[in-house]
Amino acid sequence: MRATMCFSHFQLPRCQIHTLYGSWWKKVNNLSKTHENISKVRLIGPSIYGLQGGHSRRWTQKFVSTNTEGKNVLSGKTTNIGHQITDVSSMTHSNLDTSRIEIGECKSVHIEQKISENKDVSKCITVIVFDIETTGFSRENDRIIEIALQDLSGGENSTFQTLVNPDMIVTNPQIHGISTYMVRKIGVPRMKELIPILVQYVRSRQKPGGQTLLISHNGKTFDVPFLISEFNRYSYEIPSDWYFVDTMSPARELMKAEGSTLSSKSLQALREYYEIPLIGQAHRAMADVNVLALVLQKMTRDLKLTVPCLLESYSFTASEISNNLKKKKKNSR
Repeated sequence: MRATMCFSHFQLPRCQIHTLYGSWWKKVNNLSKTHENISKVRLIGPSIYGLQGGHSRRWTQKFVSTNTEGKNVLSGKTTNIGHQITDVSSMTHSNLDTSRIEIGECKSVHIEQKISENKDVSKCITVIVFDIETTGFSRENDRIIEIALQDLSGGENSTFQTLVNPDMIVTNPQIHGISTYMVRKIGVPRMKELIPILVQYVRSRQKPGGQTLLISHNGKTFDVPFLISEFNRYSYEIPSDWYFVDTMSPARELMKAEGSTLSSKSLQALREYYEIPLIGQAHRAMADVNVLALVLQKMTRDLKLTVPCLLESYSFTASEISNNLKKKKKNSR
């Protein structure tokens, strides 16, 4: 039903437009060939506001406001509460160096707009693949130490990646190669400092009047709950117009498909199944994002899934996850 709000006026039959492989994702295969040539655009202090967004428009001003429940909400509406995101120095630690946050251009990931039934559909949804690395598996006790995002429409500022200072010792560097020394370098942002910049980045990629679909692997039980915990820890809320998809769900369907030899739902198993070469170090956020983008292209081709199908049949919101976690916690008492 979620997709109905966005697509009802197009009167499209469910899942009858071209598959992702045939239209939206045709050029995504070139990612591995040009990854090393991605140009970096670095943020320098408050000039974050001056960056060009991915759709030929400047980042719009957003404000940090406080709702009646005490949660900080990043909104496009003008209020008298809080500070503008453009004034980074007033919101962050004095030694925050936003040059540590890398926003780059990925020319190879350009979503073609060849949906024959209605070309306007492609203008409605922004598809972003993301991944996080953490100090462990506990949402209460562990912290995010790296995050990477990639808007699959490509273009300027289509990638976002940064280490995050968790204010704790990193006890599992053998997993991802991220050490305590790396995250404690001067200028690496803390999550409290990063959240407004992260939300502003996602908003800069949104199409006017459209929806944002954030895709991750094992996101329903790991990435999204971790994001929720980090946002809540600093009295922020994940925007209500962010929709999430966990690629574990279509992976399960792929395992059951006739003729499939996929034996596991893990990202590594999917990469090997589709014979996708690993670029960079496994379990680093951007490397996993690059792999997932290619896996998603091939998996949606095999399952004949479209972006509207993903939004309608597989998506969920942060509030749904929060409510489920509350119910589980209540029932466990």
